[in-house]
Amino acid sequence: MVTVETVSIVFTGLSISLAAFYYISTLRNAQRTQQLQLETRQAQLFMQIYSQWNSMEMGREYQRIMDSEWTDIDDFLERHYTDIESKTGFRTVARFFEGIGVLVHRGLMDATFVDDLMSGATMRYWEKIAPMIKEWRI
Repeated sequence: MVTVETVSIVFTGLSISLAAFYYISTLRNAQRTQQLQLETRQAQLFMQIYSQWNSMEMGREYQRIMDSEWTDIDDFLERHYTDIESKTGFRTVARFFEGIGVLVHRGLMDATFVDDLMSGATMRYWEKIAPMIKEWRI
């Protein structure tokens, strides 16, 4: 025969099990929500940066750099880095890419966003200026 004491023990055990199950499911839901919020923030940040990338000014400065020809750092400085407009344009594009690199490096932006939407332009830009930047660092 079932006693009141046995029913009480079973009921207590079921209550604790149910509470533990509820707590675990709440934690999992909170983790999913937190991950979704992080991904949404990263996407919003990237879209703000991508919007800047697609601006007329950035496009003009990027194209000016890509259309320029130089043989070495001295040639670049003499021909393409002479006035405030060309200095500012070059620095704008360089800082833009540097900023993206820092965000990716620090884990604040997913590198796949950059890869999916900007990899071609990023690689072409680096191929264009890499020799000059390496020489500039020396």
